[in-house]
Amino acid sequence: MRLVLASASPARLSVLRAAGLDPHVRVSDVDEDALLAAIPGAPPAEKVTTLAGAKATTVARTLDGTADDTVVIGCDSMLLIDGELVGKPHDVDTARTRWKAMAGRTGDLVTGHAVLHVVDGEIERVAEGHATTTVRFGTPTDAELEAYLASGEPLVVAGAFTLDGLGGWFVDGIDGDPSNVIGISLPLVRRLLGSLGISPTDLWTTPPED
Repeated sequence: MRLVLASASPARLSVLRAAGLDPHVRVSDVDEDALLAAIPGAPPAEKVTTLAGAKATTVARTLDGTADDTVVIGCDSMLLIDGELVGKPHDVDTARTRWKAMAGRTGDLVTGHAVLHVVDGEIERVAEGHATTTVRFGTPTDAELEAYLASGEPLVVAGAFTLDGLGGWFVDGIDGDPSNVIGISLPLVRRLLGSLGISPTDLWTTPPED
C-alpha cells in the first residue's frame, strides 16, 4: 500500500517519517483563499477540514491507474485566537502583530485532516476530521521576537510559530496532542485510517539495514 502526503510541509513529513512511514509528497494547487471565501460563516473546524479535503482530493485525482492501492493524506492548520482563525502571516509586520497579540496568552491550533483510499486511480473511501490543541504562549522579549522574525520561520507557518523549531522556545506548554501542533495528528490519522479498515502498521516501512 502506497502513502501520499498532499502537503509541502517538511514538519508533517518529519512527523510521519519518525512514526515509521515514508510517504511520497505531492503538493496541490488549491486556491485556499477562494475556498475560504466560499464558506465565510463556517465554523473554524469546518474551514480547515474543507481545505484538507480539497488538498487531498486534488492530489488524489492526479494519480493514474497505476495507483492500485494508495492512501492520500491532506491537512490544513490554522490558529484560533480571539475568535479569529489565522494561517501563515507571510510578512514580518503581520507576524509581529500576531505575536504581540498572543504573547502570554493561549490559542487553539486547529488542524483539519482528510484521508482518502484510492484504488485503481479512483477515490473509493474518504474519512475526515479535525484535531484541536491548546497552546500556551510565552512572552519573548522585544529582542527575542525580532530575532525570531528575522529567522523567517514564523512567516511561513500557521499561527506564526512552531513547536518543533525555533518557536519552541516561546511556547510555555500545550494541552492536547503535540503532533497536531506540528501539523498532523497521529492519533486522529490512526482513527481515520481505522474507519477505512486500514491500520497505520499497514503503512510502516521496513527500517533500512545497517
